[in-house]
Amino acid sequence: MSTKDRILDEALTLFSENGYDGTGVEQIAEKVGIKAPSLYKHFKGKEDIMNALIDNAEARYEESFGSERHIGTLPESREEFVRVTMERILFTMHDTVIRKIRKFLVQEQFRNARLAAITTRHQLEGVQRMYTKIIEGMMEKGLFVKDDPALLADELTASVVLLIAKADRQPQTEQEITESIERHIRHFCDVYMMVQGSIK
Repeated sequence: MSTKDRILDEALTLFSENGYDGTGVEQIAEKVGIKAPSLYKHFKGKEDIMNALIDNAEARYEESFGSERHIGTLPESREEFVRVTMERILFTMHDTVIRKIRKFLVQEQFRNARLAAITTRHQLEGVQRMYTKIIEGMMEKGLFVKDDPALLADELTASVVLLIAKADRQPQTEQEITESIERHIRHFCDVYMMVQGSIK
């Protein structure tokens, strides 16, 4: 790992544990094992580090979870829809970088307008718009009942977002929460998915 990557790694841990204001450049440098002046060879300062962390996390999320612009191949069946959705959720719950970023964003969203917008996008609007497109595409293929895809996306994602937030606060409940999320997705499919031209 390069020095620049180590700076980002240690900064993310410190930001997620102590918050942005509670973390100093000196602390980051000490964790990396360098002097503070050496850190400035890689970043202009703490805000520059934070912006790099956010940019990296957004790229990672886009690649591994997806977005409204990058929904991937539409599922062709109920089981594929459940599997792909659970894969995305488990990535969100288990990826170390994404978990730390989420914890950091939750703490800092009320202090920084950019972080507030990113939090809203990742926890609400972005995932809702992504699933609106997925569900709409699956409606066009005759896999979901014809309905308002945005409302169905809300119904699917809102509970999941709340349950992931609970797992972040109470990690000992993760297995139970994962099972609850899968039950929720399967129930959603039972209610809204079509099988051979009729509702399942």
